[in-house]
Amino acid sequence: MNTPLFLNRLTDVEKSANHLPHWEQPGRCYFVTFRMADSLPAALREEWTAERDEWLEAHPKPHTPEETGEYQQKFTARIEHWLDAAHGSCVLRQPACREIVAGALQYFEAKRYDLHAWVIMPNHVHVLMSLHEGEQLGKILSSWKSYTANRLNDWLHLSGSFWQEDYFDRLVRDADHFVRCVRYIRRNPLKAGLLPDGYSIWEDALSRRWAPPAPPSPLSEDGTRMVPLLPSEPSAPSGEGSS
Repeated sequence: MNTPLFLNRLTDVEKSANHLPHWEQPGRCYFVTFRMADSLPAALREEWTAERDEWLEAHPKPHTPEETGEYQQKFTARIEHWLDAAHGSCVLRQPACREIVAGALQYFEAKRYDLHAWVIMPNHVHVLMSLHEGEQLGKILSSWKSYTANRLNDWLHLSGSFWQEDYFDRLVRDADHFVRCVRYIRRNPLKAGLLPDGYSIWEDALSRRWAPPAPPSPLSEDGTRMVPLLPSEPSAPSGEGSS
């Protein structure tokens, strides 16, 4: 496996935005979070959006690395805290649903990107990955979300938006930042108080070498925590589907 390429402060960063700011450099390492459409209550989402819009108005683009760090601390970290509270239908608690997402993540492994670590939580997903040269992060996220939304909605007999439209991403700065991302992914289920059958986690050999798991580890020798799939079809949440 190739050593990840980290943020290069001497070259240009491509900056884009949908609802959230994104920084990209070709072939670099990223920590990415995407979440279910119903993962945040409307009141929390509106509060967060209002505060974010006020901050963006006070900090016009282009943003410095320091401003990006402030944004992530004020807004990204708060979203991650709320996500761990397990709002919404949380259908990814069901192992068969997580298997669909895991299959999508692994499908283009070593072809379009290298996966280093991921965890599938009840209502969101964290991924640490390195892009191959010429690949675009937004297109890969769109591919994952489009495919899995169709499969999961069909499997659960739902309709409407499964995933939130945008996603959070961070360019990994250096090896120390990489190790912190691995440890964050590893600790996320424990911090959220999940039982072993409530999440799926995977790490590559590089992640385990750079950030050795402290025993007892939830991971098997190949980096995957094995959770048996339920034989029954996943049940849809009560009420209407996500929108």
